[in-house]
Amino acid sequence: MTSTAVQVPMPTVPRRRRSPEEVHTASPVEGTRRVLLAAPRGYCAGVDRAVIAVEKAIEHYGPPVYVRKQIVHNLHVVSTLEAKGAIFVDETDEVPEGALVVFSAHGVSPAVVQSAADRGLRTIDATCPLVTKVHREAQRFARDDFDILLIGHEGHEEVEGTAGEAPEHIQIVNGPEDVDKVRVRDPERLIWLSQTTLSVDETMLTVNLLKERFPTLQDPPSDDICYATSNRQAAIKKIAPESDLVIVVGSANSSNSVRLVEVALEYGAKASYRIDFANEVDETWFEGVSTIGVSSGASVPENLVQDVLRLLGDYGYGDVEEVVTAQEDIIFSLPKEIRSALKAMGDTTSNRGGNLKRNGQGTLN
Repeated sequence: MTSTAVQVPMPTVPRRRRSPEEVHTASPVEGTRRVLLAAPRGYCAGVDRAVIAVEKAIEHYGPPVYVRKQIVHNLHVVSTLEAKGAIFVDETDEVPEGALVVFSAHGVSPAVVQSAADRGLRTIDATCPLVTKVHREAQRFARDDFDILLIGHEGHEEVEGTAGEAPEHIQIVNGPEDVDKVRVRDPERLIWLSQTTLSVDETMLTVNLLKERFPTLQDPPSDDICYATSNRQAAIKKIAPESDLVIVVGSANSSNSVRLVEVALEYGAKASYRIDFANEVDETWFEGVSTIGVSSGASVPENLVQDVLRLLGDYGYGDVEEVVTAQEDIIFSLPKEIRSALKAMGDTTSNRGGNLKRNGQGTLN
C-alpha cells in the first residue's frame, strides 16, 4: 500500500522589519539622505475619469455595477471599488442580462460591444479618450486598405481592443524582436500605431527598425503614446542618474508602471523596484543608499505614494525634493452615458473627470 503525502502550506509569518538603527549600523550612509519625488506621477486624466465613472454609476444606479476587466490596472483602486459595490468580470457573458456594465479605460473591441448588446446590457464606455483616438485611427486606415502595424504587448487589453477594430488589417508587433517577422501586402500602404502606455524609447527603436525594412512606413497622424506615459518617463529619466534606488508604486499588470522601472535602470539608477504598497518595501534596499527616487504609475492614487514617503521618513529619508518636469492640466468629460444620467437626475455636482485634483486620500476635492 502506498501513501500520498499531503502538502500542508506553511503559515505566513510576518517578517520583522529591521529598525532604522539596525539598517544604518549594518551599512552607514555617507552624506545627507534624501528623496527625489518625480512629478508628474500617479493618476492621469483618463484613469481619474474612469474611476469617477464607476463611482458615479454605483452612486446613481446602486450596486452592483459590473465592470469588464479591471477598470484600471491597480490593485488598490479595484479593491476600493469592489468595497463600494463594483463587480469585476472577465467577459460580458458573466453579466446578468439587462444589468449595467462599464467598459474599462483600456477599451474594448467591436465584438465586445456587440456581445453586450446581444445580452441586452446597459453599458457605460469608460475607455480613455486617448485610446479611443487610436481606435479611430485603426478604423480610418483600415477603411483606406492600409496594413497597420500595431506596436504593443500581445494579450494586453488595450492591444486586444485596438486590434479588434480591424483584425484583417492589423499585425501586432511586440517589440524589436518581431520586426523580421512582419509581412505586408504593399509597403506603400503601411502605417504604424502603438499601445498608449509603452516605453517611448523602446517604441521608437521598434519604429526605426521597421523603417529600415519598410522605408515608406507612415507615422500616425499624432503621437499615440499618451502624454501621461511620456511625462512620467521623462520625470524618471531626470531623477534616475542621481538615485541609488528608485521605487515605483504601481501594480504588476500596469504596463506603464513596469516601464518606469525599466526606464529608471536604463537611465542610471543603481537599483529600482516596483511595489503596490509601502509595506512591500524591503529595508535592506536602503543599505548604502543616500538618494531614493520615487514615482508612481498612471493608475496609482497619491495616498499610496504618501504612504511610501512616510515609511522612508521613518528610515531617515525625510528630506523630500519634488522634481517637476511638466505640468498637467488635462480634463476629460465623463462618459456620455454618465453625463446624461447625472443631468436627468438633476446632479450638477460633477460632469467632468480627469481633473487630477484628488486629495491624499484619493477622493475628489
